[in-house]
Amino acid sequence: MNRDYPLERVRNFGIIAHIDAGKTTTSERILYYTGMIHKIGEVHEGETTTDWMEQERERGITITAAAITCFWNPTYMPATDLSKKVRFNIIDTPGHIDFTVEVKRSLRVLDGAVVVFDGVAGVEPQSETNWRYADESNVPRLCFINKMDRMGASFERSYASILDRLNKRAVRFQLPIGTESSHEGVVDLMRMKAFFFEGEKGINIIEKEIPADMMDDAKKYRAEMVEKIVETDDAAMSEFLEGKEFTMDELKKLCRAAVIANKIFPVFTGSALKNVGVQLVLDAVVDYLPSPLDLPPVKGINPNTGEEILRHASDEEPFAALAFKLQNDPFVGQLTFFRVYSGTIEAGTYIYNVTTGKKERLGRIVRLQADKREEVKKVFAGEIAAAVGLKDALTSHTFCDEANPIVLEVIKFMAPVVSLRIEPKTKADQEKMGMALRKLGMEDPTFHISSNQETGETIISGMGELHLEIMVDRMKREFGVEANVGAPQVAYRETILNEAEAEYKYIKQTGGKGQYGHVRLSVRPMVPLVEGEKVPKNVKRYDDFEFINSIKGGVIPNEFIPAVEKGVREALDRGIVAGYKLVNVSCELTFGSYHDVDSSEIAYKIAASQAFQDAAKRAKPVILEPIMRLEVVAPEKYMGDVNGSVASKRGQVEGSEPRGQAIAIHAKVPLSEMFGYTTQLRSMTSGQGSAMMEFDHYEVVPANVALEIAEKRK
Repeated sequence: MNRDYPLERVRNFGIIAHIDAGKTTTSERILYYTGMIHKIGEVHEGETTTDWMEQERERGITITAAAITCFWNPTYMPATDLSKKVRFNIIDTPGHIDFTVEVKRSLRVLDGAVVVFDGVAGVEPQSETNWRYADESNVPRLCFINKMDRMGASFERSYASILDRLNKRAVRFQLPIGTESSHEGVVDLMRMKAFFFEGEKGINIIEKEIPADMMDDAKKYRAEMVEKIVETDDAAMSEFLEGKEFTMDELKKLCRAAVIANKIFPVFTGSALKNVGVQLVLDAVVDYLPSPLDLPPVKGINPNTGEEILRHASDEEPFAALAFKLQNDPFVGQLTFFRVYSGTIEAGTYIYNVTTGKKERLGRIVRLQADKREEVKKVFAGEIAAAVGLKDALTSHTFCDEANPIVLEVIKFMAPVVSLRIEPKTKADQEKMGMALRKLGMEDPTFHISSNQETGETIISGMGELHLEIMVDRMKREFGVEANVGAPQVAYRETILNEAEAEYKYIKQTGGKGQYGHVRLSVRPMVPLVEGEKVPKNVKRYDDFEFINSIKGGVIPNEFIPAVEKGVREALDRGIVAGYKLVNVSCELTFGSYHDVDSSEIAYKIAASQAFQDAAKRAKPVILEPIMRLEVVAPEKYMGDVNGSVASKRGQVEGSEPRGQAIAIHAKVPLSEMFGYTTQLRSMTSGQGSAMMEFDHYEVVPANVALEIAEKRK
């Protein structure tokens, strides 16, 4: 079975933005214009295709990333010429910070992105976060300044916010014709034509001459655009300086190379709700965003040798794919979304999971149209699909050819910052709750489940109050589990600020074989690696802990060293000040001794745990709390009250800026002070204020607050 679409005519891209910038509305237009749907659903009516979960439709927000496959014939091609038709694999991602995991893992497997901005607000907090994720994954981007029909919309102000807060290499490719209620079309600076959108949902694109009153601006900004494009190529720049006039095809070719290399970010504009400009963005996806062939080969590690190896986007190379998302489907069970980087895989064959070292039969493969499924027999390099019913696969697992193993880079996720105590309402719910929580935890790597050993309580942790609220709601609707939940709790951490050393001997004689373990440990704050610095062989380094084995001359046999590390790790989890997990600690094993007969793993584990606690207590242990980046948008007359409320919550205002008819305040505030803040803000601003929070960093808790926290934990 051969592929039905050549790889150069495939585009894998995501639609990303801050909440309420119009991503889902834009996605609906894309589906309509590509012929995948024949009736556009609107977010405010709860009828969109990609927001298919009940919770999404009720709240009017995107919670889970939805995958869609559709086909596009560029508008500048004759409708009868299908030779240039392009397959789009699109992921519509959430904009709310609590579901940011969906954006991060989607960008890891996508080749490009369309970043949507609100024409009134411009760059917003989640726009910055998503842009940062795209930078981390080196994803080429196009910008779409949406909602130009809204009161207070300003293309120039929104464009300036992209230059100022995201990247100076953003370049105007279009200008809006009119704003607010008079917004009716766009000027395309590449073609130097005006475009209007008429007929049912703007499906007919009418090309006209640029309005006379816009011609001077169009010429000025086209010259600027041409200059920015040719600057990205030394040979083209030389020709440009010699007076060469570039054709549109030459400019497009140069621009495509620049976009793929992240040297340029073209900026388009329009209004998805009013059906202005979306088709031209789709043309730009074809013209400028990469196909899998345009990107460098994916890097991985040979698990047998530790060497770096490459896989090119080719059906002929050995199979390699990355699982990036799990989803429980009420009809077919667990779906494992995966991106194929090289080779092919067929339904009915076995898939090798190199992360677990196990093989599983791949019964069925489906392509997703949001919540609809289309069964496929074979998946090729560069494609995105979902496997049905894999039991052992988790997010970030690598699937590959067993004879040519490769481990692809894992997706790193943020640690949760809010926790809730949860208990089943009835005995029947108790049995189902464990299974429901386990399945939801497998789906979402930022949703953690743990037990309090002392009280027997189940604790769920996530990225915010809304995140946990949705999870409890999903438990009820999808798994039929009723639960009671406690008040939200902050996920505090502990760390040490100084260096200290401790020694402990664990000796126990019971008449027969005794127990003997003796270690000396040194603890200190963990120092980040310098870029390019190699980790020495005697060091095991994790995200928030480092274990150094500096034992010389075999004073402790090698087989007991893992037990020492295990004892330290258990002590880390127990905490020192208030029972919260210790992080960013470097622990060095410097000395010890052993007994030929009595030494055992359990003895070294106990000795290490005790020595670590003794050392950590002397190393100035402190409690850390999550600090959130807060943005409050409210009318100017309420700014005094808003600033006062931030100060009363131990917050620090870092600046403010105009945002349409309102003011946006940026601040850093401890999460512990922010529960219920949205309700307070609405009351303070007569319902006109809104707030958005995002985790920023952990910081040492003030001494008086630390005392309160420790008292509550007793």
